[in-house]
Amino acid sequence: MSLNPLVDSRDVRFVLFEMLELEKLNRFDQFKEFDRSMYEDTLELAEKIAIDQFYSSNADGDKTGLKFDPKTHEVKVPESFHKGFKAYVEAGFHVLSFPQEKDGMGMPASVAMAAAEYFNAGNTSLTMYCGSITGAAAIIEPFASDEVKQMYLPKLMSGEWGGTMCLTEPGAGSDVGALKSKAVKQKDGTYLITGQKIFISNGEHDLTPNIIHPVLARIEGDPEGTKGISIFLVSKYHINKDGSLGDRNDVYCTGVEHKMGLKGNATSSLSFGDNGKCVGHLLGKEREGMKIMFRLMNAARIHTGVQALGQSSAGYMHAITYARNRIQSKHITQMLNDNAPGVAIIEHPDVKRMLMYMKSTVEGMRMLCLFLAYHEDVMHVSPDPEERKASTGIVEILTPIVKAGISDASWLITAEAMQVYGGYGYCQEYPVEQYARDTKVFSIYEGTNAIQSLDLQMRKILMNPEMYNYSQLRKRMNDAIDNAKGVVDEKYITPVVRGLAKLDEVIEMMKKQLGEGKFMALVLNATPLQQAMFPLIVAWLHLWSLAITIPKMKELLGDSKGEERQKKIAENNEAAYYSGRVLSSQFFIGSEFPKYFGMMDAILNNEGAAIKSVSENFTGAPKE
Repeated sequence: MSLNPLVDSRDVRFVLFEMLELEKLNRFDQFKEFDRSMYEDTLELAEKIAIDQFYSSNADGDKTGLKFDPKTHEVKVPESFHKGFKAYVEAGFHVLSFPQEKDGMGMPASVAMAAAEYFNAGNTSLTMYCGSITGAAAIIEPFASDEVKQMYLPKLMSGEWGGTMCLTEPGAGSDVGALKSKAVKQKDGTYLITGQKIFISNGEHDLTPNIIHPVLARIEGDPEGTKGISIFLVSKYHINKDGSLGDRNDVYCTGVEHKMGLKGNATSSLSFGDNGKCVGHLLGKEREGMKIMFRLMNAARIHTGVQALGQSSAGYMHAITYARNRIQSKHITQMLNDNAPGVAIIEHPDVKRMLMYMKSTVEGMRMLCLFLAYHEDVMHVSPDPEERKASTGIVEILTPIVKAGISDASWLITAEAMQVYGGYGYCQEYPVEQYARDTKVFSIYEGTNAIQSLDLQMRKILMNPEMYNYSQLRKRMNDAIDNAKGVVDEKYITPVVRGLAKLDEVIEMMKKQLGEGKFMALVLNATPLQQAMFPLIVAWLHLWSLAITIPKMKELLGDSKGEERQKKIAENNEAAYYSGRVLSSQFFIGSEFPKYFGMMDAILNNEGAAIKSVSENFTGAPKE
């Protein structure tokens, strides 16, 4: 493992191999040929490409941006992106977790997600172009007819073509059912597509010679709303029978957005069928568009959490490096000594607090992402239906928390990274201000965090039959509490026990509101519930971690104290890692998690002022 400014590689290994015991997946036939050394090699390659090719082009993508030619409707990405994209595809990371029998590499989703953290920490804008290939292939393989599959899939699996996801339309936004895009069936079984799509990531670029657009549209005559939506594959270029590219299809980029961040990614407006000649192929059956697209959307929401994790990790790693090297002011104990030298700012208590906040939260994000990914693996490959069902429940309830909880936290983490730098953090000559700008959109796209919160509250908890998803999560949290007893100090166990009891209390109140039809009051607290559950889950994961790290720390450090202890830590990287991990877990549970109880009490207050408000209450703003 190499040192890098992006990701704590030792911590990635801890979560995968010590917490999750990843090699236990080898009990399944799909993973039996893999071992830890193969996983390690994959992660080391991801790290190398991320540092050498992705991170090295990140600032260039932000400063150079995109070049859109309105005459040709073409977009050129920064030249520095091409080398990284090629390295990623040639290494097979776009099909890392695809089954081998479907021309993938067959590795666990857990390894793919760990690799994705490196790439996103290096350059999220570039990673998005790479990941869109995976997304398009992931819905074509299970849903396309053999004919359509043969037309599109081989070049996607080889990484020769790019992909997108075309949902959003002008005026519709999050209300997908209000789309206006239309499809008219032709005699040859194809469809002519007309409509406008906006905010399309990777919508136009020059990294690949062709781009495949999965497009939501309504077949002429089908019902309004989401039930009448179908999904079509629209290729930038027509595809000949031999797989080669033919003439240009009638789909064109009409512009790219000028954004706060992710400036190297082409967030495009696309126009389909302006000349009445946009040909698309039906994916799946008619009116199955939302079912198929949600396969892609759920994966995209999880990956959004990984994007936010990558930005947070990179921000933290840069901040810790800066804090170790920036000399400013005397040590707090020497403030009255005129001759005392300046010290690195990492010696100042408030900087220690900021760094520990970032460290503990980033580690919590990583544990959460990889825990979910592990259950994705079990969900897909276990031959035991009960085991698959339980893991599916875990994935379902954690997906909106991974997306919303991590993306909200990332905005705070990257802001704190800027704070460590002081005034320099606000300047573009240092990298952390870019992380803050890049990360903000993660709480907005792939379904706003308000939508994630409603999904969590209603579909994943209250309306889930017998609250099965929640019961599965609760079981694992209780297991961690039981395992911590006798190993972890009660002062770190008790808050998590109390936190679970408080969550049960809030859920019971919400069940009552649902039964009484108090929907306004219920929905008002959807986002606060999600925002509170995130630190509870992170606290639980840190408690689980403590049950592992405390014994290992004691084994390495014994009962040593003071200078002797510091000497052992300085001389032994493993001792430094485990003692640091123990401290960050203790910090989160002891300093950050108590804020959770105020959040839950606010929900239980049932304050209704926001519900009572009307437009006229918001004075000072002009009415149009």
